Amino acid sequence: MENNMLNETSEQDFQIRAIFDQYASHWKWFVLGACISFSIAYLYLRYTIPQYRASTTILMKDEKKGGLSSELAAFADMGIGGGKNNIDNEIEILKSRTLIENTVRKMNLNVAFVAQGKILSTNLYKGAPIVVNFINQKSEFYSKARSYQFTPISATRFTLDDLSGEGIILQPKKEYSYGQPIATKYSTLVINKSLKNATTYLENSQPIQIIISPLEDVAGSFRARLVVAPLSKTSSIVELSLVDPVLEKAEDFLDNLVQNYNADAAADKNFISENTSRFIANRLALITDELDGVEKSVENFKNSNQLTDIETEAKLFIESSSEYDKLGVEADIQLNIISSMLDFIKKSKRSDLLPTNIVSGEATELIGSYNQLVLDRNRILKSATEANPTVIKIDDQLSSLKSTVASSLSRMQSNLNIQKRNLNSQEGQFNSKIGKIPVQERQFRVIARQQKVKEELYLYLLQKREETAILLAATEPNARVVDAAKGSKAPVSPKKSIIYLGALLLGLLVPFGIVYLIDLLDTKIKSRLDLEGKTLIPFIGDVPTSDTPSELIQSESRSSSAEALRIIRTNLEFMVSKVPDGQAKTIFLTSTFPREGKTFVSANLAATFALSGKKVLLIGMDIRNPRLDEYLTLPDRGVTNYLSSKNLILEDLIVKYNGFEDFHVLPAGAIPPNPAELLMNKKVDTLFETLKNQYDYIIVDTAPVSLVTDTLLIAKYADCFIYVARANFLEKRMLNIPNTLYKEQKLPNMCLLLNDTDSTKGYGYGYGYGVKVEKKPWYKKVF
Repeated sequence: MENNMLNETSEQDFQIRAIFDQYASHWKWFVLGACISFSIAYLYLRYTIPQYRASTTILMKDEKKGGLSSELAAFADMGIGGGKNNIDNEIEILKSRTLIENTVRKMNLNVAFVAQGKILSTNLYKGAPIVVNFINQKSEFYSKARSYQFTPISATRFTLDDLSGEGIILQPKKEYSYGQPIATKYSTLVINKSLKNATTYLENSQPIQIIISPLEDVAGSFRARLVVAPLSKTSSIVELSLVDPVLEKAEDFLDNLVQNYNADAAADKNFISENTSRFIANRLALITDELDGVEKSVENFKNSNQLTDIETEAKLFIESSSEYDKLGVEADIQLNIISSMLDFIKKSKRSDLLPTNIVSGEATELIGSYNQLVLDRNRILKSATEANPTVIKIDDQLSSLKSTVASSLSRMQSNLNIQKRNLNSQEGQFNSKIGKIPVQERQFRVIARQQKVKEELYLYLLQKREETAILLAATEPNARVVDAAKGSKAPVSPKKSIIYLGALLLGLLVPFGIVYLIDLLDTKIKSRLDLEGKTLIPFIGDVPTSDTPSELIQSESRSSSAEALRIIRTNLEFMVSKVPDGQAKTIFLTSTFPREGKTFVSANLAATFALSGKKVLLIGMDIRNPRLDEYLTLPDRGVTNYLSSKNLILEDLIVKYNGFEDFHVLPAGAIPPNPAELLMNKKVDTLFETLKNQYDYIIVDTAPVSLVTDTLLIAKYADCFIYVARANFLEKRMLNIPNTLYKEQKLPNMCLLLNDTDSTKGYGYGYGYGVKVEKKPWYKKVF
């Protein structure tokens, strides 16, 4: 059992080694493929513009995840600051087209300065030797693509050519001066030298292209490359990254994008505060006038009635009613404020913000929610229309909230009216007790109450005006920069290691795939490996392609085919070892089809036995298509003449071949009209009985078995049958024929021989020491 396991292991190792040798024989193609792919990879890396990645991180205020502390936390007790944002909404705002377009417009990124090289062009960005200012911009300035070629002539002069060919320059000239206005269809250009970068480029008179792209296209490009994502699901830190050929431009864009984002958020918050401030200012002006009127009424009343201190005189009567009076004043203040708020709500539009911090209670929270929805609606309308589903949804929410706010204020007003009636009722009871107080006192109390209401309201509005001023002066940003924009030193693409690795794999896989595909589509037998597992017929060897197929093997022959035939001769000794001594060992050769080399093998195998000192007879019994005369010089008469004649003597037809000591040949003879009937003649028995007693070996060349039955008719006379299969000729599926013959034992002691193998591709066994090598041109030696 251990021996069987060792044999299986050795056989598997042999198959693996054979497969490796099969591909190793094409090593030159693998080397060529690797060299070509490496060359392509080098050229690709050499002439591909590298891309760099820049990133920045910001800490955002998120209502769910916490995050940035408010700069206005000190005023939290006043109801100022502390607002939170939804991080998902803010990410979408950062990627919005409007914000990106504003950033591109601010940085003038739609204008590029490109230095033309022999193969690649370079985007100069801040390294441009000139500065171009665009004045008198028209409406089409940001929507039309155009380009100019700037060429310096001297320290003060240059030329400017219109590359678009549309006559954009209104009054073209041959030369221009730095600082000179140049009128175009869409704006006026003013070109000046850059103080930092002018020397190198202008001294070399190197032309520079000024490319102006549509703002929408540039913004779309940045938007497609911008990636905004939170660092983790539980974090409110967001990373913004951008890939661009110019690293410095990517860093500047990210920094400016965050700045513009914070500026827009601050502007939105200031918008609310400014509206509230205007409302308070209007109310203060009105209350001031009313307060002045009330104070003048007090002055006139006292002067007309010559009163000094009425309260002292009525102190004993009004102490009990003072508390109700105070409550009545507070109720009047609230009613006045609520009335003003309801009037403002009725007149306000959908885009108007409601004043905050004016009333207390349930309405304050509702007003805050209403203002936030108005702000969200205005921000969405910057990049959408009112038909947007989100805008429509917000409009519905605004209508509902507005109605809820009005209802809440109305309820508060009703409650205050009820409270005021109760207070008035209680106050009336005390007034009845002070009926003796002069009419002037009661009139003065009415006037004094109005005066107090106006004063309280005036002070209240002054406090709210200061709170609103604090909001305007200290607007908190939506995001704080954690890490400023910073780019990678190494380009993110193309990656040299990956490109070269891919080139190596491609350079090896393409030749491998071609060799494998050729081998897969080739259905012909090529080597002994193709016989493994497909037949049980004993294999006695293979014969490599002969350089001199028409010449018989000689004693001094050292070619690979000669050595192969000597090995086959040795293997045949084992196949016919059971033949009794003193009787010729009869070896028949056949094949599936003609032209598989059975005649070549027959003649050379017979010559090999003859050279070993044996008495050998070669018989040509392929009587339908005899071909021994292609290798030997033979007479016309032979086997067919003997079988069809009654007078011929067998020994007279046998020819001794010159150059060999004991090599005899019995030719096939003339081609008969009835070959099958002739081979069924009883004289065939006599022929073999006679010859087996006269020779050591009888080699018989027979007909192919797939075409005629001749070989099967005489198979019984063979001690061993060599079935010849030609490499690169016989298809693998045709092995069914010899397998069937072997299984049904129609050909006795059958063995298999592979002819015409290519030893240079690793299919043979390496015979050929002393082989005469054909001189080939250098390109054939390499490929």
